[in-house]
Amino acid sequence: MNIIEIIEKKRDKKELTKDEIEYFVKEYTKGTIADYQASALIMAIYINGMNEREATDLSIAMAYSGDVLDLSELGNDIVDKHSTGGVGDKISIILLPIIASLEIPVAKMSGRGLGFTGGTVDKMESIPGYRTNISIDEFIENVQKVGISMIGQTLNLAPADKKLYALRDAISCVDSIPLIASSIMSKKIASGANKIVLDVTVGKGAFMKTQDNAQKLAELMIKIGNLAGKEVVCVFTKMDEPLGKAVGNSLEVIEAINFLKGFMSKDIKDVVLEIGAYMIKLAGKGEDLSKNKDMIIENIINGKAYEKLVQMVKNQGGDISYINDINKFEKAKYIIPVESKTSGIIKEINAEDVGKLACLLGAGRLKKEDEIDNTAGIILNKKIGDYVEEKEVLAYIHTNKPEIIEYAKNKILEIWKF
Repeated sequence: MNIIEIIEKKRDKKELTKDEIEYFVKEYTKGTIADYQASALIMAIYINGMNEREATDLSIAMAYSGDVLDLSELGNDIVDKHSTGGVGDKISIILLPIIASLEIPVAKMSGRGLGFTGGTVDKMESIPGYRTNISIDEFIENVQKVGISMIGQTLNLAPADKKLYALRDAISCVDSIPLIASSIMSKKIASGANKIVLDVTVGKGAFMKTQDNAQKLAELMIKIGNLAGKEVVCVFTKMDEPLGKAVGNSLEVIEAINFLKGFMSKDIKDVVLEIGAYMIKLAGKGEDLSKNKDMIIENIINGKAYEKLVQMVKNQGGDISYINDINKFEKAKYIIPVESKTSGIIKEINAEDVGKLACLLGAGRLKKEDEIDNTAGIILNKKIGDYVEEKEVLAYIHTNKPEIIEYAKNKILEIWKF
């Protein structure tokens, strides 16, 4: 078996065998297959596609290219939740304490943000003292102790996927449905849960720009999960405009805290209830999705979900005084209102453009090495469907970069379309 024959097969639109896929993943991870050869194969897959069996074999091979987490001591039904990424997506910070407050164990490994989509780990680290880099033993102990732990990916999870993703990015082969599905599912298989709810975002601020492509991605991930022995449910979330009003790390944490205190914006509430209802169902705690949603609302109103967030933060070294008093969070030096120059109804706020602008303000990273400013970001004061008078505030810019303020103000006036 050799890589040239494997490239030829996929170039000629033939199926790759399980052994060929495993050989490619193993040897590329070791470095014995060169980048230019891997690039040729990835481009052939991008052009000619993969069937469900090939995509499943690729997912499993990448999952087992590194460590695979064993969560069996936490119970028989461990439910994970994953989003395909978006702007203003603070759903994990809100939803997972709710799920844990319903006595469903939550063991969540999250990634960092790159580009215009934010990462849950970066957001949690904006809480002073909160530790995301802990050992797996401590991670499991935390779940056993308080029912929940949210950490960064401390294990060597799916190293083949990390390598292949960087390669796909370099050769403009990111937006391939089989490759996206395999990438996501490899990490989910390696993360140890046997039941998974996938939040598939759709629209201008998501990888999948159309509902048709999102549907194809969801169906393939469900089939990969089933073939890998996992139960998978997909929920679609509209991502044309940012989710909620805050974009930026500590700004989103503050919005999440306020939500758990009962200040629930409708768009976030809809997503939390939908994904949460399925997580409860997969955990065997309720078959009726409507009743499951009622359980979620009840634990927000009675304060149990908020208390679970406090327990988790305290247990991982975070300063809970910031959770109890959001005014303690450090603020950006410059908080600038952007006033509308016209009146009318807002018809579009491109989420991707908002995410990219938040990055420039300091809230994100364009390269993995970039430092993040936790205080930076954008607060949306008006969203799609809102009527705006001339000189009303559309949004607030939060930044420590005075040189970018005028550009950012003009950009917001371009992004908010009437």
